Amino acid sequence: MSSHTSIPPQEVADRLAIRELIDAYAHCADRRDAKGQMALFTEDSHLLVYMDATAAEPTQELHGREALAPVFDNLNSYRATTHFNGQSTVSIDGDRASGESYCLAHHISFGEDAERTIMVASIRYLDEFVKQDGEWYFAVRRLMVDWTETRPCAP
Repeated sequence: MSSHTSIPPQEVADRLAIRELIDAYAHCADRRDAKGQMALFTEDSHLLVYMDATAAEPTQELHGREALAPVFDNLNSYRATTHFNGQSTVSIDGDRASGESYCLAHHISFGEDAERTIMVASIRYLDEFVKQDGEWYFAVRRLMVDWTETRPCAP
C-alpha cells in the first residue's frame, strides 16, 4: 500500500487557485478577452516569448501589464484558437510560487486563397506567481515553444 503525504488545506486552496489562473489565461485567449488576460498579471509583470525553446534569449520580452495588450490582441489575426492545458507542476513558498505547465495551442487561419490551415504549437509555460491581496497572479511568464506544425485543415 502506498502512502500519500497530507497537504494542508491552505496549500490545496493555493494550488487550485494557481491552476484556475493558468486555465483562465487559456480561456481568455480563446475568447479574445485581452483585458481579462491582462488582469491575470501583476502591474510589473514580465512576459518572455521563446519561439524556439532552445534559444538562450527570448524572441520577445514585455514588461508591465499594459505592454501585454498588443500580444493578446494579436490572437485576433486567427479565425479561432483552442488551447488545451495539460499537466502542470507547482512549488509554493508562502505568497510566491513557481511552476511549469504544458499546453497544445491550436490556431485556425484562412490564407489569401481562402485555404483553411491549422497551426498547432506545443508550448510550455515557466511561471513565477505572486499572491497579492489573497489572489494569485502571474509575475513572470516564459512562453516556450517546443514545436509547431502547420497543415491544411478541412472545415
